[in-house]
Amino acid sequence: MQPANNIYMQRRAAVARHIGPGGVAIVPTAPERNRNRDSDFLYRHDSYFYYLCGFTEPHATLVISGDGHSTLFCQPKDREREIWHGLRVGPEAAPAQLGVDAALSSAELDTQLPPLLDGREAVWYPFATHAGLETQIDGWLSKLRARVRYGTLCPQQQRDLCGVLDEMRLLKDTHEQAIMRRAGQISAGAHVRAMQLCARMLRAGQEVREYHLDAELLHEFRRHGSQAPAYGSIVAAGANACVLHYRADAGRVNDGELVLIDAACELDGYASDITRTFPANGRFSGAQRTLYELVLASQEAAIAATKAGARFTDPHDAAVRVLAQGMLDVGLLDKNKVGSVEDVIEQRAYFAFYMHRTGHWIGMDVHDCGAYTEPSEIGQVSTRKDALTGEVIKDRPARILRPGMALTIEPGIYVRPAADVPERFHNIGIRIEDDAIVTATGCELFTRDVPVGVAEIEALMRAQ
Repeated sequence: MQPANNIYMQRRAAVARHIGPGGVAIVPTAPERNRNRDSDFLYRHDSYFYYLCGFTEPHATLVISGDGHSTLFCQPKDREREIWHGLRVGPEAAPAQLGVDAALSSAELDTQLPPLLDGREAVWYPFATHAGLETQIDGWLSKLRARVRYGTLCPQQQRDLCGVLDEMRLLKDTHEQAIMRRAGQISAGAHVRAMQLCARMLRAGQEVREYHLDAELLHEFRRHGSQAPAYGSIVAAGANACVLHYRADAGRVNDGELVLIDAACELDGYASDITRTFPANGRFSGAQRTLYELVLASQEAAIAATKAGARFTDPHDAAVRVLAQGMLDVGLLDKNKVGSVEDVIEQRAYFAFYMHRTGHWIGMDVHDCGAYTEPSEIGQVSTRKDALTGEVIKDRPARILRPGMALTIEPGIYVRPAADVPERFHNIGIRIEDDAIVTATGCELFTRDVPVGVAEIEALMRAQ
């Protein structure tokens, strides 16, 4: 058995303890997705499934009984199919390779699941994550009910497994943290290459397009063993940076503009997530530098607020306060119209230039699972009216940060042209994003192999 399998065995054992002797957990992997005709999208496993067994083949289902016994249903060996699509582990080899107790062909799923459910009190599965799974489970339960006169016992409860797995995945163990650090290093190296390429091409008088920088990112990801980008790369030049989810396209990168790149790789099932904004020619203009340093100051405030015992919302609140004061100071907001920094925050006047949260959980998924409210305080509910929309919002106490939680820290400013906005700031979009692991004394940033300071960025882009 491979040493890494011990991690998956421990996780399966934790699930078994939670569901108890009367429970059975069913976790399928993701289906293959057709792209067009007979071509599929690049396959990516289901994160919950992978978290529990480390298996990357499609057409597989994991079943965990409350007594700790695990059964994997997977594709059987098939010489002809393997010629076309690659080798399969197969049910015979799966127990030794993956550490599961038993393995059967996926073709036996419908016949074997009813016996595995017989006599159990509850069936657990991830709700609303796999289209058709509920129908499958209904079918297996119907088969049991049809045989009650012969002594079968049908589970009386269906329970959501997402909550159990979300809580487990929220705290990253040392194995996970090591992979995430490596993913961050690879992604940071890709950002460095893209920055330097941009400046080098412009100095040489060459035309630079967003796709040139995107290609550099992808090359660096794969060169260091990443299986794929963690998400569609955002490479946004000039005004395109004011579109939050802009995709790398054919936009021209012009001398004197800023470029915003939000891109990172996935490595061994774990994502990284980095955003950097830099001057295309390697030199910040006065207006660009003013706003960039404001965003950087807000990120530093958020980083200082990210520590064990703090709330998940504390980094956002810290970033917003710095941004709000800065918007007043530089003239993005007119203090004669919006008032003090407290007024800006209360009325959310900053929202015109900063319209997203400062972070999210990160792990197997870029926007990883895990509740953002504190479970021990979920009954404490207050209501408020949103200053911009008038919507009545229910607030619950935010999650208390604990060592091992991983999150992004990503404030920004996006300035679209408007009559009441100083023209020198028009079409400037800036975001700075790093990934952090919460520690007992603060947080560890594991994506800082690409610089964030103005002087450091300019020096990097001069160095060739």
